[in-house]
Amino acid sequence: MYQALYRKWRPQTFDDVYGQDHITSVLKYETDNNKFSHAYLFCGSRGTGKTTCAKILAKAVNCESPINGSPCNRCASCMSIDSGAATDVLEMDAASNNGVDNIRDIRDEVVYSPSALKYRVYIVDEVHMLSGSAFNALLKTLEEPPSHVVFILATTELHKLPSTIISRCQRFDFRRISTEDLMARLRLIAGEESIEYEDEALRLIAKHAQGGMRDAISLLELCAGSRRKLTPDIVTDTIGSGGRANIESTVHAISNCDYDAIFSTVDGVVSSSKDISVFWQELLSYYRDMLVMKTTETAEKYLDLTETEGAALKKASELFSKEALLAHCRIIDDAHYAMQRAGAIKRIIAEMALVKLCDSSIDVSPESLLLRISKLENALAGGAAVTMNQPNVSEKNVDEAKKEEPKKEITPDETPKKPQANLFGSEELKAYRGWNEIAERVGASDVSVAPFLKQARAFISGDGKVVLRFGSDFAMSMASGDAIKKGICAAFGAVFGKEFGLQDIVYEKVKGNEDTISDMDELMI
Repeated sequence: MYQALYRKWRPQTFDDVYGQDHITSVLKYETDNNKFSHAYLFCGSRGTGKTTCAKILAKAVNCESPINGSPCNRCASCMSIDSGAATDVLEMDAASNNGVDNIRDIRDEVVYSPSALKYRVYIVDEVHMLSGSAFNALLKTLEEPPSHVVFILATTELHKLPSTIISRCQRFDFRRISTEDLMARLRLIAGEESIEYEDEALRLIAKHAQGGMRDAISLLELCAGSRRKLTPDIVTDTIGSGGRANIESTVHAISNCDYDAIFSTVDGVVSSSKDISVFWQELLSYYRDMLVMKTTETAEKYLDLTETEGAALKKASELFSKEALLAHCRIIDDAHYAMQRAGAIKRIIAEMALVKLCDSSIDVSPESLLLRISKLENALAGGAAVTMNQPNVSEKNVDEAKKEEPKKEITPDETPKKPQANLFGSEELKAYRGWNEIAERVGASDVSVAPFLKQARAFISGDGKVVLRFGSDFAMSMASGDAIKKGICAAFGAVFGKEFGLQDIVYEKVKGNEDTISDMDELMI
């Protein structure tokens, strides 16, 4: 009968376990010196070696001729455990055996001596699935078991375990396995299984496994199913990934506000029967890498990239400001969360999110508001006018704008003036459509204020004052105060690039539809 590669290549000694030396070295020492604990707790993400180490430990404590703390795998005890014939080693899945009666059965059995081995070992997988009453039944037995009993508990969700259980065990935290360790194991398996491969293909498999050895080996088996030489293209097509080049082109399309390229990318992912969720996760991961590149001086310490990939990432990160990257990460993350619940409309969610990434004025979140303010500040610093629907502004764009701007000689009679948009040339009031965003920002420090500010409508007068019109005296009184007005002054000052004083903020009470104006009169910022 065919055996899956991850089962066939399950490590049989502590030395065969990759990426968990901080754990295997301790377990080897304890078993070699006969100082092992009565209860262990193995916790960590899936596929990192918890159950594997539990089975090796069960053999090691019962081995007749252990070798440096690891089982010999040749004696009668080791062979009976490997074959599943040993009745003294019991492996229980707590996900399907989580009742109090299952734990009571264990509690009643531990009093009896092992039938054939030196120790009776209980391996409980996914122990966090036990019910509250089952945990209570386990407590006393776990704290003071008979000398011939060893408990090994394994879980992927440590936070769900009662502290009373954790404190009674010797705890080991299994780390995600590094890409290099995963690749080393995959090379060994591929060589033994006569699988031809390119090193870059194994690296893609290792990265997609996200630190899990079982996932990496399963993906290797899946990609090698055609019995062709493993190449990056074969891995990309088999896994359903869009490929790094596709992600990079998408990022450049976002920077250039190229809507045709964006919709074409989504259409290509959907029409090729690839999972758009995989593409979306890769896009979020790429944005994370750009944020690391943008904010740290030693990005290579935190990025698992080749030299070519690092250079391409650095070039892409220069297209965006830090504010843009943060705002985009939030939009992508929100879309990813929505996709998990959306089912058949994932494509629509992806397309709407990508359009938002191109035009920050569509999104009214605090992060997008900060991005829009940052664009204005960068543009004003470069001496240029800016509209909020222009492509993403980065520090590099501003520097280039400064270089291209023609220099003007200043005579002694002239005083240099900072260019400023002529927003206040009319004596009539003009409605300001971005008021809700400013109200949210001002109310961020006091959430009780924002709802009352949003009840107002904001206008800009011909002499540059901000006129706030309220429909009720109560709302106007709740939104009054120098502290609130100072926040409004700061927000409008950042938007328009001019200073606003308390005297420039005017409150008015209106009745009915006195403040109703045509949409054509609104300020387009």
